[in-house]
Amino acid sequence: MVGFDQFSGAKKYIVSPELKSIVNVAIALERPLLVKGEPGTGKTLLAHAIAESLEKKLYIWNVKSSTKAIDGCYIYDTVQRLNDSRFGSNSRNVDSVEDYIVMGKLGQSFESDEQVVLLIDEIDKADPEFTNDLLQELDIMEFYIQELQKTIKAKHRPIVIITSNNEKELPDAFLRRCVFHYITFPTPDLMRSIVQVHYPRIKEILLENCLSRFYLLRELNQLRKKPSTSELIDWIGVLMKAGLTEDDVRDKIPFLGTLIKKEIDLNYLQKYKQELIGLVKDN
Repeated sequence: MVGFDQFSGAKKYIVSPELKSIVNVAIALERPLLVKGEPGTGKTLLAHAIAESLEKKLYIWNVKSSTKAIDGCYIYDTVQRLNDSRFGSNSRNVDSVEDYIVMGKLGQSFESDEQVVLLIDEIDKADPEFTNDLLQELDIMEFYIQELQKTIKAKHRPIVIITSNNEKELPDAFLRRCVFHYITFPTPDLMRSIVQVHYPRIKEILLENCLSRFYLLRELNQLRKKPSTSELIDWIGVLMKAGLTEDDVRDKIPFLGTLIKKEIDLNYLQKYKQELIGLVKDN
């Protein structure tokens, strides 16, 4: 594929060949890329990596349960206009509605003089109607400001990355407009490369011991929340700052609370501590 900026990864974001390919497909097709995967697999950081790699500005729209689609387009600040009409304003013209129109992240990306990367993060947190209300904006890249009777069209179609934790089903009409990719959990080989990017001076024996313990924990089906990539990076960072060596990780898992974040999981591991130690020694 030629004729457009191609993504090849970033300094601290290692991508699989499949992910790299699908990002470039989405850019070439000018379609939003919907990314799913378990927490900690780098869905959100992908947008940061794309912006860094392609040297483009990044706009982040963090979606909450109360978020409405119109919020990403623009907000008409009626409260501020009312206050200014009562108490006066040195910077705004109370008679001008346009002075009280504030662009949201989608609107800002449309008005940018250069192509940007737009991250719509955790879209499944919002009301089910949220995605339906975004269909036109993401498809034809324009929206209408009722208060100004004005249509805002994108000067440059942004590279749109949408993340979902799969908490809610997304409508078929929305899915048809997206390119989709599920980020599978990194293999030990890929994880090794990821860790070495963050800790280039880590000793090979320590790295192998850490990876062995990490994947051992992930194999325990009894855990409600299995440790993620970000937690592995944090854990290794704690080990190195504490000055621990491969010997300290050989027969135990220090600072377990860095990897395990649910009380019920910690209680389970404490209850079966001897069995866990046996598994660690075997690995």
